[in-house]
This record gives sequence, C-alpha cells and structure tokens, in this order.
Amino acid sequence: MKRLMAMLLVALFSTAVLSGCNTMAGAGKDVQKVGEKVEDKAEDCKDGKC
Repeated sequence: MKRLMAMLLVALFSTAVLSGCNTMAGAGKDVQKVGEKVEDKAEDCKDGKC
C-alpha cells in the first residue's frame, strides 16, 4: 500500500511539474510576440510613420 501511495504521489508531482513547464513555455512565446510587436512599432516610429 505504501508503494502504491508513493507511486501516486510521484505521478501527481510529475504531472504538476510538466504542466508548469508547458505553461511557462506558452507564456514565454506570448512575451516574445509582444516584444516583436513593440519592436516593429518602434521601427515604424523611427522611420517617421507614427
């Protein structure tokens, strides 16, 4: 019974860690897209197109 509980806890912990990694990867992509938009807008303003 102890072994089953230990395996269950490891499985739950692994699931939480892996889903956290996916969440951070998605957030990183979102931040990158926002940065690209800001960079594009800055380039437009630099060229006098604001």
